[in-house]
Amino acid sequence: MSVHTERSVAAAAAIRHHYDAGNDFYRLWLDESLTYSCALRENPGDTLESAQERKLRFHLDAIGAERAAAVLDVGCGWGAILERLSRAGVARSVGLTLSPEQAEFVRSRAYPGVEVRTENWLHYEPGTRFDGIISIGAFEHFATPDDAPEQKIRVYRDFFTRCRDWLQPDGTLSLQTIAYANMSREQASAFMQQEIFPDADLPTLAEITAAAEGLFEVRSISNGRLDYAWTCEQWARRLRANRAEATELVGSEVVARYERYLKLSALGFRMGKIGLLRLVLQPYRSGFFTDHRVRPT
Repeated sequence: MSVHTERSVAAAAAIRHHYDAGNDFYRLWLDESLTYSCALRENPGDTLESAQERKLRFHLDAIGAERAAAVLDVGCGWGAILERLSRAGVARSVGLTLSPEQAEFVRSRAYPGVEVRTENWLHYEPGTRFDGIISIGAFEHFATPDDAPEQKIRVYRDFFTRCRDWLQPDGTLSLQTIAYANMSREQASAFMQQEIFPDADLPTLAEITAAAEGLFEVRSISNGRLDYAWTCEQWARRLRANRAEATELVGSEVVARYERYLKLSALGFRMGKIGLLRLVLQPYRSGFFTDHRVRPT
């Protein structure tokens, strides 16, 4: 078994462990769009719905979705970005997920112009280039706790290389990821590493920029850690309010595990132990067409 295949199998198992708790379970505490990533809060009166919609709009605007003909969403979740791309008239949108339940949910919506694939980016081979690539909350799952820092950077660089080669010369990558901040991997919670996100390891900002060096120009970067603390608190409040129904769906042990995970996550973001990075990147032009990973259809 190749290294890529081993990573793909391990990543798929980890994703199923977390995300296939059931769509009905997540509906109880996510917003209506089933957006399971950090919201973008600007005003004290923001609701979870309005802050999530603003986050989605941030990434759509970053890639110029209103002018795009083709967009790739790496880690598409339950399809909130794909739905908005379809609604905006984007002719072709492709979503990658490792969760069969998420993929089936998106397919059941039959959004015009949307294709969802249960496939790892390591194995994806697009037939044409994209005007934009969005990846929200997937980057955290690319490396494993067993990877040395130089191995992590190689994995991230592989991702950035593929994204560069999949993009049009004037395309844009909009990336959102949790990252280690004032905390090392060794200081991370064993509960989070083993019971919530097994076989996943967060990047650091330094690892991301080292991996992107020479491939992408960082056009903008921001840290939304307080946004994510607030988002986790909103999710936890909704889960508590629906605890009885959630327990009927997944059992008391799973509900208690998620409540603990959301509480610890909010605390970690508020203390600055972890951060939430939003990066907008554009490929450097020189040597752009030297790779042949994009295959004609």
